[in-house]
Amino acid sequence: MISISPTAGTRIKDMLAEEREQNPNLFLRIGVLEGGCSGFSYSMGFDDEQTSEDHVFDIDGLKVVVDNASSRFLNGAEIDYWESEMGGGFTIHNPNAIASCGCGHSFRTRDEAGTPSEC
Repeated sequence: MISISPTAGTRIKDMLAEEREQNPNLFLRIGVLEGGCSGFSYSMGFDDEQTSEDHVFDIDGLKVVVDNASSRFLNGAEIDYWESEMGGGFTIHNPNAIASCGCGHSFRTRDEAGTPSEC
């Protein structure tokens, strides 16, 4: 359903290792929320609670959880990480998105426009 590039996987695992000193039960949660310039925005962070409706994946030894409502937007998405002299960050390449904003943090799909808000 979701793939994570080797570069992103390494970066996430490093960040997760630091956070697990405080909470050893953390995993990566990826989701979609209404809002953002194009209607939907991505959410990605560490969590330690899951529900029976969550989709759970093991991606190269990394536990990744996606809530049921977000899963239809993220099918086939790839998470990547880039670095440059100016900094770095995660990007999500989403084959379901037909439009996205300039910052790359929000999108819309062919069937759903979400609720756009100011970036």
